[in-house]
This record gives sequence, structure tokens and C-alpha cells, in this order.
Amino acid sequence: MIAISESASDKIKEMLEQEETPNLFLRIGVKEGGCSGFSYGMGFDDELHDNDQELSATGGLKVVVDQESIKYLNGLEIDWKESAMGGGFTIENPNASATCGCGSSFRTATDAGKPSEAGEC
Repeated sequence: MIAISESASDKIKEMLEQEETPNLFLRIGVKEGGCSGFSYGMGFDDELHDNDQELSATGGLKVVVDQESIKYLNGLEIDWKESAMGGGFTIENPNASATCGCGSSFRTATDAGKPSEAGEC
């Protein structure tokens, strides 16, 4: 359902180790906002909710997605890219029919979400 490249998995594990908190997992979600209608959310959490679904990912990472977000994230690919300016995560979403310039906001062919009033990513 969600593919995480080996380089992204390694970076996430490195970040998890720096947190020094046991039982953390990667939470990925979608919320309304951003300049295109929906924004991605990605962070660490240690609390599961009733509407969460646990997914398996590269290298044994524990990934959790809430039920509302799953329909927007099916087939999502997360990668880590290094550049002269540093590194960062990239997201390729086959469900997105339009994305913003910063890559963190999108809309689908069937759902435009609700862009933020300021049009910010």
C-alpha cells in the first residue's frame, strides 16, 4: 500500500534513534489544507487510535495510517534524496491529480479537499 525506499527507511530509523523514546512508529496521514486542498502529515507517534491501520514497510518500520487517509495514500512512495542544499523526503502519490510546487499539498480527481485560505503549503 505504501512503499518506503531503503534510503528513506534508513533516514527514518536514524531519526527514530535520535528521539530516544521507546515504541515510536511512523504516522502518515492526510488533512485538508495546503494550497491544493490536502496536505500530507508525517511524524512519530506512540499512541494508536481505534481508526488506525498498521502497515508493514521496508526494513521492519512500523507505519500507521488512519482510516480516513488510506484512500488518498494507496500506492504512495516515499523516498529520501540528498542534494547540495541538504536532504529531504519526496512523495510520489498516484492518487494525486494535481500537486503544488512544494510537493506537500495535492488534490485527487474526485476530491479537491479544502485549500487553506492563505494558499500556503
